[in-house]
Amino acid sequence: MHTACVGDQLSNVDTAIAVVAWCVTRRAQEPASQEVAMPLLMLAALVWIAIHLGLAGTSLRDAVVWRIGEGPFRGVFSLLSIVALVLLVWAWHAAPSTLIWVAPDWLRWLLVLAMLPAFVLFIASVSGRNPTLIGPADGGTRAPRGVIRVTRHPMLWSFAIWAGVHIVGNGDSAAIVFFGAFLVTALAGMPSIDTKLARRDGNTWQALSAATSIVPFAAIAQGRNRFVPGEIGWLTPVIGVAAWIVVLVGHPWLFGVAPVAL
Repeated sequence: MHTACVGDQLSNVDTAIAVVAWCVTRRAQEPASQEVAMPLLMLAALVWIAIHLGLAGTSLRDAVVWRIGEGPFRGVFSLLSIVALVLLVWAWHAAPSTLIWVAPDWLRWLLVLAMLPAFVLFIASVSGRNPTLIGPADGGTRAPRGVIRVTRHPMLWSFAIWAGVHIVGNGDSAAIVFFGAFLVTALAGMPSIDTKLARRDGNTWQALSAATSIVPFAAIAQGRNRFVPGEIGWLTPVIGVAAWIVVLVGHPWLFGVAPVAL
C-alpha cells in the first residue's frame, strides 16, 4: 500500500531542487514592478501552503482522487507545485525587501553548523526505508529502523531546518515570506502526514506512532525506542557532510551570497 503522504508533497524533490537552482542563479530579464512583486510573493507563498496542506494534507485529496484518479491527481499536484515554486523564487528576487535584522558573524557560523544535520537528515530520508514517505510493503509489521528511530519525518525536518536557518540568516522581509512558506509547510506537514497515515492505514500508524516521534530523539528519550547508529551506517553521514561542504564552498557561485567568510 502506498500512503502517498510525503509522496504527494515531495514526489518531485529532484525537479523542485533543479527549478530552485536554475531560478536563484538568474534574475528576471526586466525588473518587475515593486508594487506587484511583493503581493505576488505573498500570494505564491499562500498558494504553496494551500496546495501542500489544504489539498494534499486533508480529506479533500481523497475526494479529488476519487473523482479523477490517483495518477491524474499526482500530475495536477506536481504541476501546481512547480508553478507555485517558480513563482515563489521569481517573486522573491523581484520583490522589494526591508532589512529587519543583521545576523552577527558568530550566529552565521552557528547557522552554517545547523545546516549539517539538515543535510544528513535529507540523505538518510532518501537512502533508507521511510514508512511516511512511500508506505511500507509489509503493512507496518517491521519495527522502525535507522533514522526513523530518531524521527519519523527526517525529510521534512531537513527542510524545516533549511528554511529556519535562511530566515534567521537573511533577516529581511522578502526572505521571511519566501522561506517562511517552506517552514510552515514542513512543520505543519508532519502532523498532517500523521493524520493521513492514521486515516488510511490504522495498523501501520499504531505501530509507527508507538515507537517513533515527530520531535527528533523524543521517542528515544522516553524509552520507546533506542538509537542504533549501525542501522544508519557510515555512508549516509559521509555523503551528508560532503554535500554540506560542497554547498558551503559553492554557495557564493550557486546562489550569489557567501553564508560566512571562509
